[in-house]
Amino acid sequence: MLSGNWRPRGPRTYRYGMYRYDVVDKTLVRERVAQFRDQTRRFLAGELSDDEFRHLRLRNGLYIQRHAPMLRVAVPYGLLSSRQLRTLAHIARRYDRGYGHFTTRQNIQYNWPKLEDVPDILAELAEVEMHSIQTSGNCIRNTTSDHLAGVSPDELEDPRPWCELIRQWSTFHPEFTYLPRKFKIAVTGAAQDRAASLVHDVGVHLVRNTDGELGFEILAGGGLGRTPIIGQVVRDFLPRRHLLSYLEAILRVYNLEGRRDNIHKARIKILVRSLGIEEFRRRVEAEWNNTRAAGPVVTEEEIARLRGFFAPPAYRELPNTEPAAGKSTAFRAWYRYNTAAHKVPGYRAVYISLKKPDVAPGDITDSQMELVAHLADRYSFGEVRVTHTQNLLLADVPQSQAFELWQALDGAGLATPNIGTLTDMICCPGLDFCSLANARSIDVAKLINERFDDYDYVYDLGELDIKMSGCMNACGHHHVGNIGILGVDKGGQEWYQITIGGAAGADASLGEVIGPSVAKSDVPETLARLLDVYVERRQPEERFLDTVRRLGIKPFKERVYAAPVAA
Repeated sequence: MLSGNWRPRGPRTYRYGMYRYDVVDKTLVRERVAQFRDQTRRFLAGELSDDEFRHLRLRNGLYIQRHAPMLRVAVPYGLLSSRQLRTLAHIARRYDRGYGHFTTRQNIQYNWPKLEDVPDILAELAEVEMHSIQTSGNCIRNTTSDHLAGVSPDELEDPRPWCELIRQWSTFHPEFTYLPRKFKIAVTGAAQDRAASLVHDVGVHLVRNTDGELGFEILAGGGLGRTPIIGQVVRDFLPRRHLLSYLEAILRVYNLEGRRDNIHKARIKILVRSLGIEEFRRRVEAEWNNTRAAGPVVTEEEIARLRGFFAPPAYRELPNTEPAAGKSTAFRAWYRYNTAAHKVPGYRAVYISLKKPDVAPGDITDSQMELVAHLADRYSFGEVRVTHTQNLLLADVPQSQAFELWQALDGAGLATPNIGTLTDMICCPGLDFCSLANARSIDVAKLINERFDDYDYVYDLGELDIKMSGCMNACGHHHVGNIGILGVDKGGQEWYQITIGGAAGADASLGEVIGPSVAKSDVPETLARLLDVYVERRQPEERFLDTVRRLGIKPFKERVYAAPVAA
């Protein structure tokens, strides 16, 4: 976590799978806990005003929401040890209402902690090498990445060492603590973008140049919210040793020239759009050429050291098998949809669905967290990952143990066989919790699940992303949903605007509004009409997204508004 004065650290021991805090990390986090404990004491004693305390609490991930404080805990690049997950379960039980909520940026949120308890929560997190630093505020937020990092067959290189490098450099960086607005970085190492990097302030893609050398493609200016924009390429190829100095150049241009007079126009995407990508690129390159000689250089030794924390586990030599053969229909469906290919023969990556129809998407109870921690120890080297799509993942499960793992998950309500399908919805907490929301999201997700409860039909639809937000801040990424749902306030009533044609992967695109918003009760039937057009007019092997791109929105719009929607 050495930030602005970042320098490579010396050798140290490590274990498979995760970066482990050294004395610097531990000292910084514990000092921050003590600092915030005193700040909270002074606020509760009336020695700090609301405005004075607001900036202090936000830098520790603490929001004041509709009903209670909300604490956002960082899960760096989505990686958790079983010990950490057990602590998160303990915090949910002791300090909250028995559950947590995983977000699209691979963090976990608690919706009901008491303000006076937050310093104790942070102290318990520190004991397992976790914190909530920079999960809010106008600073560099938690770096996110591909949940299949290190195990995906389509990967050029594991991006996690680079994520850890960025984490250490960005935490407490003195120059970038008070940016015009929040700043989010996503790093990917595979052709398939599973981190939605094109809608981040900066996307970092591992690529090869024509000489076969590994480096980075750097994108900037992506983001959602009131002004959704797809990121653009700033540099086609950046040698790896220059990653930090180039990120500093981008941030420096943004910090100096980004708007601070209007919160809705303060993100880097607005600066890139107003300057144009060519002029923005010119300014970044000029800044980089002027400063890189004095900037941080990433040595091969340092990257080798960081790679050591993410060394492969002790995989066994296992044959590739077909675990679903001869098993029940329920298991076969789960194995097809909730597991993914692994680069090591005999292993699968297993998704743990947090999209059970009667549960808010992304929510998980304390007992479920403890079970997942136990299953991670038993089946996946003690590691759990958080996905951008608000699910969990066990990355290294032997194929031969998939059936017994499924049995355990199924008994706990964690084996809904729906990954990548209509009911695997991304959904923000909406008006039920968020003070910024215009409309509810969670109960709309429930209505959709009730309408589409026929899994034969859901599976026939194939790959389909539905994303839902309760306001224009777009925490549910509705702009890049194949079908996007946005809650709006019309005269104190909750209505929902529908978009189609969005995507968040390597072929990212923004959805287009099909027409006037619809009432809450009409949302499921509106989706059904959209899907009827798809089923009738799709070509073989064509996804919903492909059909929309081929036909345009006109036939979908005509079907939805041909007559009054009746639920």
